[in-house]
Amino acid sequence: MSRKIVCFALAALAAACAGDEERQAVLSRPKAVSSPAAPAIVFLGTSLTAGYGLPADRAFPALIQAKIDSAGLGLRVVNAGVSGETSAGGLARIDWLLRQPISVLVIELGANDMLRGQDIGALQSNLQEIINRARGRYPDVRIVIAGLQAAPNLGEPYVSDFAAVFPQLAKRNRATLIPLLLDGVAGMPELNQADGIHPNVAGEMIVADNVWRSLAPVLEER
Repeated sequence: MSRKIVCFALAALAAACAGDEERQAVLSRPKAVSSPAAPAIVFLGTSLTAGYGLPADRAFPALIQAKIDSAGLGLRVVNAGVSGETSAGGLARIDWLLRQPISVLVIELGANDMLRGQDIGALQSNLQEIINRARGRYPDVRIVIAGLQAAPNLGEPYVSDFAAVFPQLAKRNRATLIPLLLDGVAGMPELNQADGIHPNVAGEMIVADNVWRSLAPVLEER
């Protein structure tokens, strides 16, 4: 992705992620896609998880639900993605989400921390506390962490330090890592919406495949 495209995309994402009204809607009604009696896989994330700009059934968590149903795994997906969400916001919501039994927690947080230039140590601390609370409530919960990359115009060492957060957390917590959530999608105009950062329908299908490669073995081990 060129520096020009990155800067434009960051500005577009910052504008899109201001969604306080969407935050309230998601807080009051997370999007469960299957029977409420089934064990839950909760996707805790940002607008990338929420499926910004797309119908709910085209967001990658809904596509994961379809894969789960096809495999006959008997699990339900809860899309707890919120536009503008930071790691601190995810931490503030986790106790509420843990009111329901959770089998797997998929964490996609950090993009908005990066956009705001927030401290990487704070990002690490917030994500670790989310994991701690989830395992404190449900000791057998499986944790999956989505890897992300910082925009190159943020410079070193921020870019490398940011990218290292996710594999380090996964290793420390014996969690599963999605190496790069937007692999094959980021920087590809034909796979993104007009803002250049949020995947379109075709892009979401690739993101879902990226997630499924890491998630499917976790579900098969249950």
